[in-house]
Amino acid sequence: MDTSTGATVAHRSWRSRRLDPERSLGLRLTLTVVAAFLVLVPFTLLALLVLGAWPPLLRLDASIAGSFHGYARDHPAWVGLMTVWTHVCGPGPLRVAAVVVVVWLVRRGAPRLAVWVVVTMVAGGLLGALLKLLVGRDRPDLLDPVARAAGYSFPSGHALNATLAAGVLLLVFLPFVRYSGRARVALWTAALLVTVVTGLSRIALGVHWTSDVVGGWVLGVAVVASTSAAFTTWRSGSGRPSAHPLREGVEPELADQRPEGGRA
Repeated sequence: MDTSTGATVAHRSWRSRRLDPERSLGLRLTLTVVAAFLVLVPFTLLALLVLGAWPPLLRLDASIAGSFHGYARDHPAWVGLMTVWTHVCGPGPLRVAAVVVVVWLVRRGAPRLAVWVVVTMVAGGLLGALLKLLVGRDRPDLLDPVARAAGYSFPSGHALNATLAAGVLLLVFLPFVRYSGRARVALWTAALLVTVVTGLSRIALGVHWTSDVVGGWVLGVAVVASTSAAFTTWRSGSGRPSAHPLREGVEPELADQRPEGGRA
C-alpha cells in the first residue's frame, strides 16, 4: 500500500472513531465538543456586545428596565413577592440545597454522581465570578430604586446559579420519574420555573439588565451540558450502559440503588 492510500485509510479511521455509532466513546466526545461550542457561541457573542456597548442592546436593556421599574414602583406587593423569591432562590440557598443532595448521593452509594454535582456547581460559580470581573459591567442606576445589589452585573449570578442548581437537580432526580409522564413534566416544570422566575426577579427589582440575566442562563446551560456530557462519556468509557440524560438523568441506575445500610 502506497503512502497516499495509507493516509486515506488513516483519515477514514479517525473519522470512523469520531462518528461511528458503534464507537460510542469517540462519538460522545465529538458530540460533547460540538454541543459545548454551539452553546458557548451565543454567550460569547452576547459578552462581546456587552463589552462593546452595542447601542441596540443598550437601548433594549434600558427599555425593558424602565418598563419593569415603572411597574414595580406602582405595585409594592409585586416588589415584595420578587424580593422573597430572589432571596429564597438566591445562590446561597441553592448551594445549600446542592450540598444536601451531595450528602444524600454519598449515603445512597453514588459518590461519582456527588462529585459531578460539586464540580458543576463550583465550576459554574467560579466561572461566573471571573467573568463578572473581566467584563466589569455596572448595574442599572435607576431613579428611586426598589432594591439594591453590590458587585458587577454581567452575567447575573442569580440567573447562573439558578440554572446550575435546577439543571443538577433535574438530571439527578429524573431517574425516579422516568416511568411517569406526569411526574417528569412536573419535574421539568419546577426546574424551568426556578430558572426563569429567578432571572426575571432580578430584572423586576432593577438590579440587573436583561442581557445580564440571559447571559447567566446561557452560561449555566453551557456548564451543565458540558459536565453532564463528560459524565456520560465517562460512563460509556467505564463499560456502563449509555444514558439519555434529558429523559432518564445522568445516572439512570440511581433509582434502583439503596442507601448505605439499607436492604436491597
